Amino acid sequence: MEKINYLDIDIKKLNSNKALHFLLGQDVYAPSKALRYLDYIKKLEKLQVELVRLQTWVMNENERVIILFEGRDAAGKGGAIRRMTERINQRNYRIVALPKPNDEEKSQWYFQRYINQFPNAGEIVFFDRSWYNRAVVEPVNGFCTDKEYDIFMNQVNDFERMITESGIRLVKIYMSISKTEQAKRFKEIKNDPLKQWKMTPVDEKAQELWDMYTKYKRLMFENTKKEGAIPFKVIKANRKTSTRVGVIQHFLDAIPYDKNLKV
Repeated sequence: MEKINYLDIDIKKLNSNKALHFLLGQDVYAPSKALRYLDYIKKLEKLQVELVRLQTWVMNENERVIILFEGRDAAGKGGAIRRMTERINQRNYRIVALPKPNDEEKSQWYFQRYINQFPNAGEIVFFDRSWYNRAVVEPVNGFCTDKEYDIFMNQVNDFERMITESGIRLVKIYMSISKTEQAKRFKEIKNDPLKQWKMTPVDEKAQELWDMYTKYKRLMFENTKKEGAIPFKVIKANRKTSTRVGVIQHFLDAIPYDKNLKV
């Protein structure tokens, strides 16, 4: 049997355009890191093929799908969404990241402005933060009253039950990072002129309010343990590459699409 020289295989990988591009973008020459990156790209491309297949099934069957992303600031929600959408048909998905409500929206039922963004037949909607703003971000930062918070927590499970009973498929993801990793990412954002716009006043207080976020996050999770509620899939997000793979894999596992569909 021919003996495999794994060193030669690794050298060939490192000589590829993707590996060289990655290495040139690093401050320190790190071949092992480049090899891990190549493995990630390989996994990502396979998963993206499956996402195309899933979307084709959604379109063919007139399905309606919502996937919502929650997590602390700088957890990587936007990056995960970009990896999920970069290969699929742009006409049949939407990314929704709503700004703070205007005066008219404040006078409406809290969930109404989110309902206005729900998918049509054959469409996937990605919520980069969702109605769960009222479960964590708003009470932590004083953007809602205690009564508004209590009403939301009392209504949200019934609201989601109505969503799923109407035929919409709902997937809920919470991306979890450590306090140290969040601080590291905030520092990177502040030092990068192309990313500084991402830093908001809410982000600036996130480290200071870390324990408050933890308190309300736990209350949110406890609420989803009630009978008939839809739980969050918690995905550790300290390493961006494995996080993105985990997010996509969970989404694929959660939707019963035709895995043999030709695309």
